[in-house]
Amino acid sequence: MRVTHAMYKSCNASSPIATFTTGKDSINITNHGHHFFFCGVPGHCEAGQKVDINVLKVSADAPTSSALASPTVQVSNVPAPSPSNAHPLIALKGAFAMMSLAMPIILSLAFSGYV
Repeated sequence: MRVTHAMYKSCNASSPIATFTTGKDSINITNHGHHFFFCGVPGHCEAGQKVDINVLKVSADAPTSSALASPTVQVSNVPAPSPSNAHPLIALKGAFAMMSLAMPIILSLAFSGYV
């Protein structure tokens, strides 16, 4: 469901701006600012299944993609990461676990306005 900021904060699903029901819905975001969505299944929003997508306004003097490129780092000077003994499901708790399941949808929503 697409909702207002007040509805998002309180998980109020009584009168959404829009409702999407197929599970394969595409949403085009065409303007900057915050866009609020949450799952309309009772209890899901309260459990953290909600997202605030903030589309930034692009100015005329925004840096080019080459200016945003990552700096070069010599690999030989970078220490290897420490191994983790955490089980992957333990590392993803609560809302983050639900977000990992919804990440392809969220990324699709976040970038659909840029295609």
